[in-house]
Formats: sequence, C-alpha cells, structure tokens
Amino acid sequence: MKAIVRAWVLAVSLSGVALALIPQVHAADDDPIGKAIKARRGGFQLYSFYAGHLFGMAKGDIEYDAELASTMANNLNTVVNLNNGAMWPADSDNTKRKGKTRAKPNIWAADSKIGEKSKALKTAAADVAAVAGDGLDALKSKIGAVGKSCKGCHDDYRAKEF
Repeated sequence: MKAIVRAWVLAVSLSGVALALIPQVHAADDDPIGKAIKARRGGFQLYSFYAGHLFGMAKGDIEYDAELASTMANNLNTVVNLNNGAMWPADSDNTKRKGKTRAKPNIWAADSKIGEKSKALKTAAADVAAVAGDGLDALKSKIGAVGKSCKGCHDDYRAKEF
C-alpha cells in the first residue's frame, strides 16, 4: 500500500512540475540548440542518478535493497531507451557551444560509432534491469557492463572539460 501511495504522490508531484515548466519551455524556443543541450544534460543526470545507486550498491557504499535496485535499474533501462535524437542537433557540440556541452564534434562524423555505443548501453541496461532485484551477486554480475558502456562513449565522444 505504501508503494502505491508513494507512486501516486510522485505522479502528482511530477505533473505539477511539468505544468510549471511549460512557460519556460516555450520561452527557450528562441534557442532550440541550447534547449536540446539542456535536455540531453538532464537526461545524463538521470542516467547518473539511477546508475549511481546501482554502482553504490555493487561497491558496498549503499546497502543493497532488492526493491530499490530493481526500481533504479528499470528506470535506467527506461531512460536509456528514450528516443533522444532531437537532443542531438547539428552544431550542438563543444566547439560551437563552448561552456555548454562536452559533446565532441566527432559524434556527428560519418564514421562515428555512436550508434554502436548507444546500443551497448541499452543492452547493458536491459541486462542489469533483468537481474537487479535478484540479489547483490546478480547485480554485481551485470552492472560492470553499464559502466563499461558509459566509459566507451565518454572516452571517444565526451571532452574532459566544458
């Protein structure tokens, strides 16, 4: 029952936040590239939040909780599978938008492997979501692939500094 109440409160709260942001979203339309960069950075914050809990549990920094692990892994799997193509318009790289993004221009290159990197993250997130609630050992067996997929993209496509 508590879980249902929490879910309902969260849904109502998020609806209120969404409604409050509508005027701000329209105000940002005069800079669609800036808006896209903000949106994708927000997406990465979600990745970090959900994966961070899972990494913390795997390392022993956060006490393992099957329900929380399952929730975090399922949420991670959901957000990595959103179609975020509109968040990656041309000219939204760190050379064109200094100080706003760490996305390197090679993401948009013809020989870019970004699609493969994204697929690896999606696979890793699905794999960890399938087992995260099955015990700490099960979580540990799959969470490393999430970290590896994140690193694979960061190494090639993310600048160290803004």
